[in-house]
Amino acid sequence: MATISSLTTQLPTSTKLALSTNQSKPSFQILKPASPFNHFPKFTHLHKILNTKAPQRLFAVTEETAPAAAVDPSSEAARRLYVGNIPRTLTNEELTKIVEEHGAVEKAEVMYDKYSGRSRRFAFVTMKTSEDANAAIEKLNGTEIGGREIKVNITEKPLQSLDLPSVQSDESQFVDSPYKVYVGNLAKTVATETLKNFFSKKGKVLSAKVSRVPGTSKSSGFGFVTFSSEEDVEVAISSFNNSLLEGQPIRVNKA
Repeated sequence: MATISSLTTQLPTSTKLALSTNQSKPSFQILKPASPFNHFPKFTHLHKILNTKAPQRLFAVTEETAPAAAVDPSSEAARRLYVGNIPRTLTNEELTKIVEEHGAVEKAEVMYDKYSGRSRRFAFVTMKTSEDANAAIEKLNGTEIGGREIKVNITEKPLQSLDLPSVQSDESQFVDSPYKVYVGNLAKTVATETLKNFFSKKGKVLSAKVSRVPGTSKSSGFGFVTFSSEEDVEVAISSFNNSLLEGQPIRVNKA
């Protein structure tokens, strides 16, 4: 006669035994484990998949992404700094003296507007080594030159080919004029067309452009708007200086 212990050793661990006392002779019933998905008909197949006897292994599947290309520390890209928001009067020699206090400078170039010849308020400085470049960023970024807080960082990645036509178009279509205003503190999202339409509300705009960091699609945070008369310039300054453009107060003055 089989005993209870001998029966249970032959059963799966998830099987339960129920003792029936309603009959004159005791008997046992094997109760199959209930599926947790019984009340959800659409998911009953999941129980069959998950409730297998063989141990299951779970694997995390991740999307394969190409590793980011490492920048050669000795390359010019790793040693070239963008220096923004500098005073208009700052020269290459003065900038070199400031930066070389924190590392060896190979060359410094203040960028000038090809139409007016005025400084565009930013420059590029190439350091001797990437260590010099990192030291200059750490020491100079956020400091002041001539009362202006400068921004110093490694130059941006080159433009994607799809970005080139629109940026080149902005430059080639810009119409210069002696009646011009400088627009500063622009939000990074402001496009040339947006700038032109904004100033067209109060005068006859000849042209407009948002300045870009050379070789990139990144806005420099300022732009220029040209008009057909001195009167339009004065109206633009009085109407739009400190006004909001895409949520940011802009500065407007004669260029």
